[in-house]
Amino acid sequence: MTDAYKVPDLAPGAFHRAEETVRRSRFIVTMARVSSPEEAKAFIDRIREEHAGATHNCWAYNAGAPGDTAQVGASDDGEPKGTAGRPMLTALLHSDVGEVAAVVTRYFGGILLGAGGLTRAYAKAAKDALDNAGKARMQPFSVLLLECPYPMFERIKLLIEGHEGRIESSDYGAAVTLTFLLPVQKVADFSAALTELSGGQLSVEEVEQRFLPGARE
Repeated sequence: MTDAYKVPDLAPGAFHRAEETVRRSRFIVTMARVSSPEEAKAFIDRIREEHAGATHNCWAYNAGAPGDTAQVGASDDGEPKGTAGRPMLTALLHSDVGEVAAVVTRYFGGILLGAGGLTRAYAKAAKDALDNAGKARMQPFSVLLLECPYPMFERIKLLIEGHEGRIESSDYGAAVTLTFLLPVQKVADFSAALTELSGGQLSVEEVEQRFLPGARE
């Protein structure tokens, strides 16, 4: 399974946003978590539509692990070549964060910044967003299945939460069938606690493993 790495701690459809004014030009950076080039492009299109009246919507993304260039992209969107998208992508690739996309929207303020000024402004916007956005570390989770009697339901929910787990679904029939996630390293301790709680009557079945964001850092 892939080594653990950090990603933006943002839910699907959510984003981090900040704004800075540089010599009257507004630079608005919007950052999201993306796990594929298609997700990145959909996010970029969304921000470009939101800021359709902006002078530029420059962007960069790395949809893979930190430093991995297999799923990257960048655009200067009309700024002088190499002064926007590339500095932003460099900031993303040189960070310890993967699966990230950033759009820097510029509303021109009437003062030219020059190539050096533009490069610094776009790189800083991307780096500041990376530094200030919340992060979570990707880690392996086990997807587990458990059928439990109704009288034990609330205690088992607490047991799952106490082992950093989260319930994905609950099916209410003759008993409650829970599908839930646990960090792989917590499964053994959870199973032992479940055995003790149920007097050996209940056990979990592992359905699969997934690589997902863990707790916020």
